[in-house]
Amino acid sequence: MGDTKGQFQVEGQLIALERAQIRHSALEAARVATNRILIDKLINDYYMNVHPYPHIILRENKMIFGAHADRLQQGMRRSFGSAIGTAAKVEVDQPIISVRVKAGQEAIAKDALKRGSAKLPIPCKIVIRKIEAPPSQPETAQPEMETS
Repeated sequence: MGDTKGQFQVEGQLIALERAQIRHSALEAARVATNRILIDKLINDYYMNVHPYPHIILRENKMIFGAHADRLQQGMRRSFGSAIGTAAKVEVDQPIISVRVKAGQEAIAKDALKRGSAKLPIPCKIVIRKIEAPPSQPETAQPEMETS
């Protein structure tokens, strides 16, 4: 999200401190909370990426409760369940959200990531680091081939 082609000097990452499964709704809430702060303060002068993708399908075997429920259902027989949502598996020290901003805007990125971490079910830490620019290579003149 944001400016995908911009040149940024600082990157902030939201890093997981525990192993967990994060539901798709929590990831989306963290993305919206983080993006709202960035869009309000930086307009389109940032780049944000949510790293984990919710591949794991969560299922629920619905049970009936009440009088004579035992006559209407099979218990644990054929209990595959129906899909109720998806989740992403997150390991320790795995980045969840990364935000790239220009120099001098580190505080805004840190505040945005703090708001996003409040929506997640696990403790997270925020790491701010400078992005090393790739070394610029001088253009080498290629000899022209003569055709005869």
